[in-house]
Amino acid sequence: MKLQLPNESLNTKTLILLILIAYLFSLSMRYLWVMDVQGIEAFHWNNALMINTNDGYFFAEGARDILKGSHQAYDLSPIDNPASLLTAWLSKIIPVSFETLILYMPAFIGSLIVIPLILIGRALNQSTMGFIAALIASIAHSYYNRTMTGYYDTDMLAIVLPLFSLYFIVLALLHQRNRFLIPVTITFALYQWWYPQGYALNTAILVTVLLYALIFERKNHYIYKISLFIIIGILTLPIWMKLSIALAVFAFFHFQPKLDQKWFWFLFAGMGTVYFATGGIDPIWGFLKSYVLRESVSTDTAELHFYNVAQTVREAGNIPFTVFAERISGHTISFLLACIGYALAVFAYRPLLITLPFVALGFIAMSSGLRFTIYAVPAMALGFAYFLLFITQGIEKRWLRSITLFVFTITALYPNYLHIREYMTPTVFTAQEVSTLDKLGKIASREDYVITWWDYGYPIRYYSDVKTLVDGGKHTGDVNYPASYILTQPQSNAAMMARLSIEYTEKSFENNNSAIISSMLKDYKADTVDDMMVALQLNPALPKPTRDIYLYLPLRMMEILPTVTLFSYLDLQNPDNKPEQPFFYATQQIQDTGKTIELGNGISILKEKSILKMGSQETPIKGFYQVGYNKDNVLQVNEQHFASEGLNVIYMASYGRFVIVDDFYFNSAYIQMFVFEHYDKNLFEPVLLDPMSKIYKLKV
Repeated sequence: MKLQLPNESLNTKTLILLILIAYLFSLSMRYLWVMDVQGIEAFHWNNALMINTNDGYFFAEGARDILKGSHQAYDLSPIDNPASLLTAWLSKIIPVSFETLILYMPAFIGSLIVIPLILIGRALNQSTMGFIAALIASIAHSYYNRTMTGYYDTDMLAIVLPLFSLYFIVLALLHQRNRFLIPVTITFALYQWWYPQGYALNTAILVTVLLYALIFERKNHYIYKISLFIIIGILTLPIWMKLSIALAVFAFFHFQPKLDQKWFWFLFAGMGTVYFATGGIDPIWGFLKSYVLRESVSTDTAELHFYNVAQTVREAGNIPFTVFAERISGHTISFLLACIGYALAVFAYRPLLITLPFVALGFIAMSSGLRFTIYAVPAMALGFAYFLLFITQGIEKRWLRSITLFVFTITALYPNYLHIREYMTPTVFTAQEVSTLDKLGKIASREDYVITWWDYGYPIRYYSDVKTLVDGGKHTGDVNYPASYILTQPQSNAAMMARLSIEYTEKSFENNNSAIISSMLKDYKADTVDDMMVALQLNPALPKPTRDIYLYLPLRMMEILPTVTLFSYLDLQNPDNKPEQPFFYATQQIQDTGKTIELGNGISILKEKSILKMGSQETPIKGFYQVGYNKDNVLQVNEQHFASEGLNVIYMASYGRFVIVDDFYFNSAYIQMFVFEHYDKNLFEPVLLDPMSKIYKLKV
């Protein structure tokens, strides 16, 4: 069998038809989620389904403020973000509600991946390969997950744009015409504008093109031209400036062909100098430190050691090989065949070597987290498509070969289809939770702050139009520490830290000093936060309030409370001094056997002895608390005390869950104020008390 397959010649109408079929297929798969959740009332707000990714509310906030024409100073609204700008522009020309627009944008835009894949196939005279690859890539696990309906995020173009870059590079390598150089710069510049994190991938593609030239066509001047126009596209300069430079260089090549080679290397060296002067490899090093090296602590300017958020993000953790393979190709067998096909395709069609950075970045996922698998999807889809065409090229009867390709393609698509049917992700918040935030927006001012965990920052900003201490993008140690501290410490400490953190945050915007914890310690002449709190208890000299502060305590936070605790239950001065973590266990796996209450994971309550049995160890129950709502929706608390030491057992009857905690968690602001609605009237006042989320206003 020949590695290079027989050339296919398709007319433009047939090509457009293939693109249309693949695009509609991708859209139809993304509509399955809508069909399944359309009838769930809790997923609707303002007569529309809500989105299902937290980060989407960040871009929605920016688009909302662009359309509104105003926002508050230091509110972190992304009014200059490309996704927000695109959304605001589309909102003006597409006659649907804003909520409907952001719901469907990822499906319609993310499905565009089929276009560059089919075009790459056509450029290689293998349109069938591009078509099969487009079908598979469009619904592969990781790509679908991050471009499904409701997943409103920059991911909807994060693969599409660089694939267009690859398409124009392939065209340039195959035809070596200057007219393909400007599209190369445009697509690279657009990708970097849309997704600045793509700088590392762009640079990797540049290096690959240079290696391609050095290894295979060292004396081919045109290949170095491609590299030059890639450099221009990824310069850390405004997009209009990059396009102006590209047009000027192109004009020079076009109108002064005799001077082209004479001056080319001066231009190349000049652009290379600008590249290193405007960033170079610094962003790449930052990327490696965040996701590949993943240090467990981060350090501020005063040498305080905070817990690193990357350690708690599932997307940045190690994953098993089967998960890795399934996310890229749908099934382990499909993935292995795709790898074989990809290797053969690269040998058969040398320009496909330019896809190696995608594969390399995708394979980093094995050690650096599943979020990167999305990059390997298009290259592996091309590999699988090539493998099918390669093994069936010996079938002489065209109809039989077509049927064989159809059957194998459907077989490869089926595991991805099953994943889509099972991947019924919920909306970020329920309508009941959003209703509470909507009410808060009518109470609080736009200058007020809401303190909660960073997972909920963006939705709160969108629905309540307030400021937040932490959010999905602002979660360095200096803000995660106080947020964690406020939620897990007793109310007196929580109240003081709440006022301190917000006032120091506002000051940090003005003096450009984000090290708010070290600033507090310096101003209060304390060595540790505990020392500072003791001093404040004796002499509560808090900053003068400049705005109201609200504490947002949702039920859903209970699932992550131990993770929240990690960020403040540590020694900031000595990261090696790791205290034993306090005890917390929550479960809805409850079975009453008569003599015991089984709570799963080897934990049970021995009723007669009032003892907790955890494996072979028995621990006394210090107190038993039954908490629930009566028919008037008023919280009722019944408590019994059994011992002076031990663990506390809380039965949250209305939620059908048991919570077992030690005194640290029991006395925390979250447990006391959410579970029991116990609050210090001198420090807090209730604003909105709902079974799903409770909001208190700070009084100090």
